[in-house]
Amino acid sequence: MSFLSPKSLASFVEAAVSSQSPRQGGAAHAQVIKTLGLSLNSFLSNHLINMYSKLDRPEPARILLSLTPPHFRSVVTWTSLISGNVQNGHFSSALSYFATMRRECIQPNDFTFPCLFKASASVRSPFLGRQFHGLATKLLLIDDVFVACSAFDMYSKTGFLSDADKLFDEMPYRNVATWNACISNAVLNGKPHEGVRKFVQLLRYEEAAPNSISFCAFLNACSDGNFLTQGQQLHGYLIKQGHESEVSILNGLIDFYGKCHKIQFSKKVFDGMGERNSVSWCSMLAVYEQNDMGEMACGLFFKARRAGVEPTDFMVSSVLSACAGLAALESGRVVHGLAVKACIEENIFVGSALVDMYGKCGSIEDCERAFFMLPNRNLICWNALIGGYAHQGRADVALELFREMTYPPNYVTFVCVLTACSRGGLVNEGLDIFDSMKSKYGVNPGAEHYACVVDMLGRAGQVERAHSFIQQMRIRPTISIWGALLGACKMHGKSELGKIAAENLFELDPQDSGNHVLLSNMFAASGQWEEANLVRKEMKEVGIKKGAGCSWISVKNSVHVFQAKDVSHSRNVEIQAMLVKLRKDMKAAGYTPDTKLALYDIEDEEKENEVWAHSEKIALAFGLIALPRGVPIRITKNLRVCVDCHSAIKFISGIVGREIIVRDNNRFHRFVDNKCSCGDYW
Repeated sequence: MSFLSPKSLASFVEAAVSSQSPRQGGAAHAQVIKTLGLSLNSFLSNHLINMYSKLDRPEPARILLSLTPPHFRSVVTWTSLISGNVQNGHFSSALSYFATMRRECIQPNDFTFPCLFKASASVRSPFLGRQFHGLATKLLLIDDVFVACSAFDMYSKTGFLSDADKLFDEMPYRNVATWNACISNAVLNGKPHEGVRKFVQLLRYEEAAPNSISFCAFLNACSDGNFLTQGQQLHGYLIKQGHESEVSILNGLIDFYGKCHKIQFSKKVFDGMGERNSVSWCSMLAVYEQNDMGEMACGLFFKARRAGVEPTDFMVSSVLSACAGLAALESGRVVHGLAVKACIEENIFVGSALVDMYGKCGSIEDCERAFFMLPNRNLICWNALIGGYAHQGRADVALELFREMTYPPNYVTFVCVLTACSRGGLVNEGLDIFDSMKSKYGVNPGAEHYACVVDMLGRAGQVERAHSFIQQMRIRPTISIWGALLGACKMHGKSELGKIAAENLFELDPQDSGNHVLLSNMFAASGQWEEANLVRKEMKEVGIKKGAGCSWISVKNSVHVFQAKDVSHSRNVEIQAMLVKLRKDMKAAGYTPDTKLALYDIEDEEKENEVWAHSEKIALAFGLIALPRGVPIRITKNLRVCVDCHSAIKFISGIVGREIIVRDNNRFHRFVDNKCSCGDYW
């Protein structure tokens, strides 16, 4: 094949770049050597350097550069090397090559500067970016639209917003890419209103026609700022202009409506799509997950699989988050299997979602396994594992991990650690960590951290100290803070202080039935029946309805939901028989029900019947008849498990010899052999 011309050989090299195939690139290089020998002209040398740089093979590119005679090295040679390094994330190497290029007295061109500005922004060095800006001005290249747009983007991403605005205003010509960068960076810098304003200017000035990227950037601004009306106006404009069938724009609309909590509109856009890509499915799945519709998210994921959509890292991590929210361990394991099959289980996003899912589903062994199998771990993985131990009440392990962390802790880390201290009763350690947040780690405490401290003090019986802590806080107490105090008052029978907490909660969230019920239950538990009835009467007068407490259990891919005194299940006869048997066996073993949790002023025998009809006991009885021995019984409850149910399930675990895991709205309880993982501190 000696008849091949340099141009034909160059096309082989370009084909390797287009197909992103290093193997094909090596074959093309071999053919060049076979045809022309080792002495290459600048034309082919530049093509080969560009190929190896773009294919992320920096060492062959460097060797080729060293073998290229200096008089053959042009701005094309160096720009190929710099752009390839920038494209593959080797920003420091790109800047180093530029310095060598300048030492050889070669001037950059309009293709070099965009790469340099991107490298400066990526290494967060506005100082270098300013120098490149000055050089571009000196070489009369700053008026080039691509150079100016890159400089503007660099200033925006490094936080020099006044310089970015000045440069934008001075541009003699602004193309659609410049406007898109302006709108997108306004959103990224937390100024969605500015992004909306710039989009309106784009339409008004008519300098360039907006494209799909412009529309999606505007929708991002609307979703970040919760500008529902403006987003709907754009939707109408898109239909009018004939853009309603463009997949990328429809994906943006799904995301926009979802973030504005208009799920029905997202679904309408999704259902009306003539053609969907993987992003369409991911966007709709994320809408369900972010709006606490975990069952819909899981259902859509399996529907996407039936439609032949290959799982992506984003799709899998989203559905794993949905499984975590539902405590759907079996579904999470199925998704884990699909991730392994798709070879994405070691992806950092999927891996961290797996750690989080297993932790929130109460399977701490699987949580540990998923964490330690990850080849690379980020801060999210560490937070998820610490959070998993916190849910289990294993504060000692959580604190040990906190000390072993290889990343500086962030806001979420401290929420997990303080939660662990609260549930483990480590008051002194928790207060020391809280005090070190700002002084040692530079993290400002937020409402969640204050709520953890109040909860920690309250659980330990230091209710007055918790109230004093609230009064001395630097921020206005939130619902979660007063809620933690009210829960502690109920736990320790501090009715007067509980009334203060409840009054503040009624003021902040008057329609939340949970706060009224908690106050009423606190009065009932302390025998203050008149006050309890008065609270319930007030609820009726203002039209507040109590949310139904329920427990559910998954058996053979079906979810069975139970409420208190529930007799509607198809196997109710067997369930009631099991409850009678358990009650008889427990009484023979010396168990006495805690009837303080019967919330009505009735006789003791009736109170005993009342607490035996709680939903978690009914769910447990069903689990015992429906699940084979050796299989853990996993129950989820939407409210906090009551004291009597906690004691009863602990007792039952020893009688039946089964592992029972209960997840309430606060934490996990793992019952084995008459013991609970919480150590009765909850």
